Amino acid sequence: MNPNNDRDNRMKHSGDDAWLARPSTIRLLWQVFAVVLALSVGVQLLFPVKGYFGLDGWLGFGAVFGFLSCLAMVLFAKLLGKFLKRPEDHYRGRDDD
Repeated sequence: MNPNNDRDNRMKHSGDDAWLARPSTIRLLWQVFAVVLALSVGVQLLFPVKGYFGLDGWLGFGAVFGFLSCLAMVLFAKLLGKFLKRPEDHYRGRDDD
């Protein structure tokens, strides 16, 4: 009985379905994120936030601002990627054909 054989078999089967790729794990993460977001917004009901600029005193402003900031960063990164993208054979010399 070879202990390495057992481990190799387990790795082959578990490698096909990584824990972060499982639909059940993804569903659980979304649920946890939703609960954390709801709790962070709900805390503002218990502890009112004093706004300094008017808008930042609104209920849920931090969550909305954070989401929109993240969205803007992702869109900017995609746009930047369009400008910085190089052809697949960019580093191959012209004499290598």
